[in-house]
Amino acid sequence: MTKHSQRGLLALVFVGGASSLGAEIAAARLLAPYFGASTIIWANTIGVVLVALSIGYWYGGRLADRYPTDRNLRLVVLAAAFLLGLVPIVSGPFFDIVVGAFDRLDAGAFVGSLLGVLVLLAIPLVLLGTVTPWALRLAISELESAGTVAGRLYALSTLGSLSGVFLSALVFIPLVGVQRTFLLFAAALAVAAAAAVSVPRAALVVPAVLLAALALPPGLTKPADAGKQVIAERETSYQYLRVVQDGERRLLELNEGQAVHSIYDPNTVLTDGVWDGYLSLPLAVLGRPPRSMAMLGNAAGTVSRAYSRYFPQTRIDGVEIDGEVTDAGRKHFGLDENKRLETYTEDARPFLRRTKKQYELIGIDAYRQPYIPFYLATREFFDLTRARLAPGGAVVVNIGHPEGQDALEQTITRTLRASFGHVARFPIESTSTLLVASDVAPTRERLRLASASADPELLGLLARTERGLAAPLAGGRVYTDDRAPVEWLIDSSIVRYAAGGPEG
Repeated sequence: MTKHSQRGLLALVFVGGASSLGAEIAAARLLAPYFGASTIIWANTIGVVLVALSIGYWYGGRLADRYPTDRNLRLVVLAAAFLLGLVPIVSGPFFDIVVGAFDRLDAGAFVGSLLGVLVLLAIPLVLLGTVTPWALRLAISELESAGTVAGRLYALSTLGSLSGVFLSALVFIPLVGVQRTFLLFAAALAVAAAAAVSVPRAALVVPAVLLAALALPPGLTKPADAGKQVIAERETSYQYLRVVQDGERRLLELNEGQAVHSIYDPNTVLTDGVWDGYLSLPLAVLGRPPRSMAMLGNAAGTVSRAYSRYFPQTRIDGVEIDGEVTDAGRKHFGLDENKRLETYTEDARPFLRRTKKQYELIGIDAYRQPYIPFYLATREFFDLTRARLAPGGAVVVNIGHPEGQDALEQTITRTLRASFGHVARFPIESTSTLLVASDVAPTRERLRLASASADPELLGLLARTERGLAAPLAGGRVYTDDRAPVEWLIDSSIVRYAAGGPEG
């Protein structure tokens, strides 16, 4: 093999490794608008990728022994590039069918995402898995150097995979989106495969088509339901974001869109939903509006907008990890209507650790359903939260859950009670419960007293909160930073449902 051929083979191994892992990262973002970005979705994605590559390694070795030519290897890589380029083109219609088939099944995200990754990625990744063992067969000319050659090729493939991960996550997806990320990796594969005299000229059409496809404008990642209109969407560094117009209201949806994270209605700041509870429930502890508040998980500012209407003297620090969500709030959700709101683009726990401020109210709405960041559900986190409360202050936590399932609420309640003297619950929706924690016992009497001076528009909400205020649920266990298997609470229910077993 000539030096030129060796360099071409090394380039093929590197780009093959980059494309396989780059496609894995992009695939997870492709799945997120339909199935979410939970640990089980990542497990499906990683599992299918590893199985497909393993099959490719095994089958690639057999093909290399049977067809030990550079030409055949490059034709296989061209086929993999073409199939990889098709993934973002066909995924939308395919996922629409899959979601429609599984939308009534609680385990639909698990089954649907597994099927999606299998159908869309398995074949191109099997083909990519053949590259390294095939290249190894071609590169070894002397038995004495076999170990050195093998080590070099596998190291190069691994470095390519590492490059693919970071290029996909940090560069391509934020800059050009998921569709063009797939096409960039596919085009790079095709160019690397076609750059050899052994490849027939007709095969050059593959890189030409893939490079031309980069000019195609990406369509909507996920169209709106009937009667709604997508007015903005983007891939952020953290998630898929879209703004949906539903009549006069605007809705902020993230990832699979099963939960709405902010609402804007030009006619009112009340939502008839969980956000309204952040206005009423703190009064059960404070007896009056809070003078200062930190909103952890500020999203597009639904709560702060309501505070600007009813409690304009409250100073609010809105903390949101994704700055593009805050930008969407300014553009589409009236976030800047509250002149006493200061926004911070930070993760909630580092923000609390860094700040020296104390607040009369800390609202937590950072649990992206159905999976939540474990480090925001531990005793250490709630101890830190308590340390940032002014004397007599309160913490209000939104616990989303499938209807009729209390395991997550029980665990968060038990963990809160390890840090605070009192916890009470307000089941404001069938799928959301607000917990209030404080060293001061929440009472209905304070809510009644607050109603005497409240805005008339809030009287119904205050009365509903007074009726709904209840003792906390028993059960659960205290989570700590060392052990907080919060995913198990959700995953176990999904697995039990898929197996036909009862809810535990």
